[in-house]
This record gives sequence, C-alpha cells and structure tokens, in this order.
Amino acid sequence: MAKKIIYQALPRLWGRGKFSDWDEASLEYLRTLGVDYVWFTGVPRHATGKAFVKGDPGSPYAISDWRDINPYLAEDPARRMEEFDALVARTHAAGFKVLIDYIPNHVAPDYEGPIRHFDWCDGDWTDTRKNDWSAPQTRAEMLEILRFWASRGVDGFRCDMVELIPPDALKALIAAVKADFPELLFVAEVYHKDNYRRYLDEVGFDLLYDKSGLYDTLRAVCCDGATARGITWNWQWLGDLQPRVLNFLENHDEQRLASPAFLGSAERGYAPLACSLLFNTAPFMLYFGQEVGEDGIDGAEGRTSIFNWSDPPELRALYRSLHGGPALAPAEAAVLARYRTLLALAARPAFAEGGCWDLTYCNEGAPGYDPDRHFAFVRYTADEAWLVVCNFSGTSARMQLTLPPEFRACCPGLPETVAAAVPPFDAATLQVA
Repeated sequence: MAKKIIYQALPRLWGRGKFSDWDEASLEYLRTLGVDYVWFTGVPRHATGKAFVKGDPGSPYAISDWRDINPYLAEDPARRMEEFDALVARTHAAGFKVLIDYIPNHVAPDYEGPIRHFDWCDGDWTDTRKNDWSAPQTRAEMLEILRFWASRGVDGFRCDMVELIPPDALKALIAAVKADFPELLFVAEVYHKDNYRRYLDEVGFDLLYDKSGLYDTLRAVCCDGATARGITWNWQWLGDLQPRVLNFLENHDEQRLASPAFLGSAERGYAPLACSLLFNTAPFMLYFGQEVGEDGIDGAEGRTSIFNWSDPPELRALYRSLHGGPALAPAEAAVLARYRTLLALAARPAFAEGGCWDLTYCNEGAPGYDPDRHFAFVRYTADEAWLVVCNFSGTSARMQLTLPPEFRACCPGLPETVAAAVPPFDAATLQVA
C-alpha cells in the first residue's frame, strides 16, 4: 500500500489559467513527484463581478451555481463542462485521481437553487450566506450535488469547514453517495482535535486535516521555539488515527513556508518537510509551487491569493520550464531536487507502509542530541530500516544515537548506535538496514 500524495492546485493560476493548461507536460511533471490525487481547487462556479465579491475574480468558496463551472477556466466558455470532462479524462489517463471542493456550509449571496440559506454569514465571510441544514431541500440538494460531480468522474471531495454542519447530516450524505460510488475519497477540514475521532469513526470521512496537530506543532517548533517533543506528544495523542490524517505544510489557507511570515526561505523548511512527509504512513499534501519555493509575495500576508488574479513568480517559472521556456533558476531547481528526493523516499515500503519508532525517549542524553531542537525516528519493514533526524536549529548537529534493544529485537542485525550529521534546518536520512 503506497503513501498517498495529494497535489492541490488552483487551475486559474496555472499557465494561462485554463483547464487545457493541465496538459501532458503538466501531468507528467506530477508523475515525477509521485502524486496520486490532484485537488483542482476552484472548479464549481463562484460569484464574481458583484459588489459583495472579495477581490477579482473572487473566492472559490462563494458558490453561485453548484452544477456549473467557472467560465474563465475554459478555452470556449460555452463548452466549459465538456472541457472539464476532458480534464478529468486526461488526469485519469495520466494515472491520477481527481478531487474537487465540496462546500456544505455556505453559498454566495447570488446563489439560485434548491439550497435554503439564511441572510447572514459566519464570521467575516461576507461574500457568503449560511446554509440552513434544517431544511429537507438543503439536505436533498447537497446529496444530489455529490452525485452530480461523482457521475462526471470526480474521485473525491475535500469538504470545507465540516464542523459547522450537523454531523448526522454529513454521515447520511457520505453513506448515501458511497452506496453508489463506494471508492469516493472524503477529506474533512476539521480544526478541533477532540473532533478527530468523531468525524473519522462516526461520520465516515476517510481522511482529515491534522492542522491542529502536526501542522501547528511543527510551526510552533520552527517559529516560536517550542520543543520538538511536541511531535512525539501529537503522535501519541493520535494513536490509531495517525494513518487517517492528512499531513501538510501548505494549503490555500496557510502561509507559504518560504514567505517572510513563516520561515523566510524554502531551505529552512526541509526539517518540517521530512517530519511531516516521512514520520508516519499518513498521506501528505503538497500545495502547487511549494516544491520550488513559492513565497506568496504576490498575495496577502504570505498566502497565494484565492481572491485575485495573482501571478506567483516561482509558479510561473515552473510552468514555463515545463513548456519549453527557460530552465528553473538554480535556487528553485535545488529546492525541487530536495523535494523529489524526499518524495521518492516516501514511496519506499519502509515509509509508505512500515513501522515507526520514535527515538527521543531513549536519546535524552545522547551526545549531540537536543530533544528540544532535534527529532529522530526510524521507519522500517522486515527488509529495510531508515533513520531520519530532523534539525530544527540554526546550527549543524553531530550526534550518536542509540537504537534501543526493544527496537533491535524487531529488526535483527541493527547496530546499537548510529552516528548522524545534520545541517541546520535540514534532515538526514540514513539507511541502517
């Protein structure tokens, strides 16, 4: 069983912003990253050109027509649904599955359809109106929306802000649509850790964001000086839920790793990347351009804008390099090479499906190992074992790590200790068996 890799992209910011720009070269590039799912963000038609709309063309999360797509994504707007179907077919032919957004909490103020909604919005989402889930027509239409897109070949849904929807309604929806499309993948955006088990075990989601767990932990370690022991604590708290959470370091809601508001450079993100990608069997999500160091400078507060026609420079350079333009600059190419190396490791059996052994508990006093700024673990199968050491500090580290006897009993022939050298803000990966 391979580790799932999800690649999130806004089609309107790729190439010329058309579905057709997800061509053979673009999809072949995703194959080189080991991607399994492509999450095309911003497909269903959203509000644009109205006074209430935020930005130009507006947010993909203010849906005005659930059975249409945004005309600006098509070469010929009159044939936009055909062009979407062709995109799905191309993506499937390239070996990937397709995810799109499912937004159950709200619609745009100019939405016209069976969904009943109130005349107010949650928080500052002033370009939306809150859906009324007590209305039978809302529940019925929300089910038909899922069926509509699944019937067009969509393989799954990233489900927006599900904690704002009655859990029983979501449970019924997932069960009903999976009766017809049993292979659909449902990914939940959940923020309260105490709700994780409920939405996985009771409601029926297949995956959910570990935003409030590993993402927040790694950000605190990298930016706030929090102890790296927090990684162990989150892993222990998740327990058997670990394989069903989705790890990530970027998405459309979060600041870019390389932005001044986060780490300031892509190179400073290799330690959290190795941890998030390699520490367990959980799937991992990449946000387009992350792998070449996109810094979000074109957007707001380090985020690539989901409201405006932005032009992320590293993303533009990546697209052009794949389509006969200049090669990536050396700095961008080096970041991409590092990502490819770690993604290739993630595909190995030890990382994709093997066991995981946290080494912090037995290395508190190990020479050169600082449990507050370093994090070490082993991933293993019967045939191979890999040591990963993440260095969250700004200084190089040399350490002598103990592999405890209880672990070596699982993997006979391993040495008692292993030496590791790790550059600042980076990770070392060593095959030890």
